[in-house]
Amino acid sequence: MALDTSKDAFVKFDRVQKSYDGETLVVKDLNLEMPKGEFLTMLGPSGSGKTTCLMMLAGFETATHGDILLDGVSINNIPPHKRGIGMVFQNYALFPHMTIAENLSFPLEVRKIGKSDREAKVKRALEMVEMGAFGGRRPAQLSGGQQQRVALARALVFEPELVLMDEPLGALDKQLREKMQFEITDLAHRLGITVVYVTHDQTEALTMSDRVAVFNDGRIQQLAPPDQLYEEPENSFVAQFIGENNTLEGVIKEIKNGRALVQLDSGDLIDCKPVNVSEPGQRTRVSIRPERVEFHKDRLSPDAHLLKATVKEFIYMGDIFRTRLSVAGNDDFIIKSRNAPDQVRLQPGQEIEIGWLADDCRALDA
Repeated sequence: MALDTSKDAFVKFDRVQKSYDGETLVVKDLNLEMPKGEFLTMLGPSGSGKTTCLMMLAGFETATHGDILLDGVSINNIPPHKRGIGMVFQNYALFPHMTIAENLSFPLEVRKIGKSDREAKVKRALEMVEMGAFGGRRPAQLSGGQQQRVALARALVFEPELVLMDEPLGALDKQLREKMQFEITDLAHRLGITVVYVTHDQTEALTMSDRVAVFNDGRIQQLAPPDQLYEEPENSFVAQFIGENNTLEGVIKEIKNGRALVQLDSGDLIDCKPVNVSEPGQRTRVSIRPERVEFHKDRLSPDAHLLKATVKEFIYMGDIFRTRLSVAGNDDFIIKSRNAPDQVRLQPGQEIEIGWLADDCRALDA
């Protein structure tokens, strides 16, 4: 869905910078606007600045420069407990000496909410995460997945408009993670809450988000819906970080009619979409997704670029076959193909021709 973020930004970072030592900037000139009800994920490697941004929004860290606004009001000088923001952490942070119901009641007591109101809200929040029968238990009596549900209920119990989540599923096993990913996004959309979610897991980010902000080196490298991020990376970092990607090194020979002619270091010439290259002579890193490459003669488009390749490995993975090839100087070139009845099984050492369309190939920064 297209989100118009320009008017009524609910969360806004305005030229925000953060330094811990007065010299090195961990967050560099961050500008970001989010509308109400958006599920936005901050994604990036360790040390990229994503968690620092979340902590500044929560109020646990202070911005060195710039302004953070919530619903049009600067919250720079508002302490964390007065921001009305729900928080979910990876380690759940539940009080071990309290029952589950008491854990949920605590944020309501702090907000001076009366007893009968508190009980009704706790009951509703526990039912929301399908934990209605567990109010009398203590955290130690619950599994990791159940504790995470309780932590989620506690973040929602006082009905905040904004919930922040820091790697909340990091401690769960794969199957439970995937179930919780669906439950969290479903709940967020049903309640209409705004969520800022931090993860270093790209699959999680692509699955859950309305938009993803990819962080590296204290800056947002690209901010876009998941499909756009994957199909149209704006630079080499995003192309490499999101999903699997093949790269070939080369030099721009010419750019015209929306196409770049690239001479690969192997001498081969290919056409690409110029993304952030502008002139002949520039070094480039060409990016092609593994599922966009074809080696079946009958499936190759007449317009496809053909390159010679040598098969290194052919791996059966159930739903797909994964082939590793040596192509134009890259020994780790990957093709992913569907497990179909007519699938040709390739042998290591086999010489084949592979191809792709110019539109599926992007000339990015070197």
